[in-house]
Amino acid sequence: MALPILLFLATCASTFWVGITGWEPIPVDLLEVNGWQRLQQSFMDNWQQGLIYTACVLAILLIHELGHFFTTIIYRVPATAPIFLPFPFNPIGTLGAVIAMQSMVANRKQIFDIGIAGPLAGLVVAIPIAIVGITQLDVSAPGRGPIGFQCPLAFHWMIQWFGVDGYQAGDPIWLNQLNPYFAAAWVGFLITGLNMFPVGQLDGGHVTYTLFGRFSHWVADGIVVMAIAYMVYIQQIVLILMVVLLLIFGTRHPPTADDKVKLGWFRTTLGLASLTIPIFCFPPRIFIFM
Repeated sequence: MALPILLFLATCASTFWVGITGWEPIPVDLLEVNGWQRLQQSFMDNWQQGLIYTACVLAILLIHELGHFFTTIIYRVPATAPIFLPFPFNPIGTLGAVIAMQSMVANRKQIFDIGIAGPLAGLVVAIPIAIVGITQLDVSAPGRGPIGFQCPLAFHWMIQWFGVDGYQAGDPIWLNQLNPYFAAAWVGFLITGLNMFPVGQLDGGHVTYTLFGRFSHWVADGIVVMAIAYMVYIQQIVLILMVVLLLIFGTRHPPTADDKVKLGWFRTTLGLASLTIPIFCFPPRIFIFM
């Protein structure tokens, strides 16, 4: 139990660091004259921003993982506590969170419920935070900074709905235009969209396997091929790392304890609908580089 707690605290620190540095956490200033003084000033100026970003990101990730965890408890499937993954020197401060479970003891319906519970629970938290962030969004100032956060389709629709002045469809949100609620929700949508890709033992992999059985292996292989082609086309290192991780952990879902258990019409409908989540939550290019 000590490791999950330590990783949780480390993720609190890494996301707070990202928040106070304005989502530009590469510490080059520390090597310069008065670097530590500038860091202290950033802390004094932005500590509230850092706390808000940390609280919102961790709330989304924690509720997502607890959705999985409590479902494993209901079905008595052995699982670890949520394990958070800190990453202090990227623009979001984390690689998300995971739980490890003994999926081979769960049947088809149980795997479906465990897989889908996390993304749905996380979105229940992420959507209100996104609304707060979008209503506070100010894009009147010209964009500055080395990177911009590209909006997923769901964000684009919400920005249009709330009528954010100055936003044009397809525009990224640059570092100087971000607020902590928007950034946290963007991370929550990104991780939810990634998790719902129908590959391996991602949440989407669980759902796809329970819907389509061994045919899901063809779906997973096709997704990986398309992902490789796409990352070559747009030349983004972030996507390359994601595909490498997918290949390391495997793209094919193992059998459940009983693949013949019926899902029923409600789970089938919900599962098919949930497979559209990456379309709405995952931005096409993630980051735009100036």
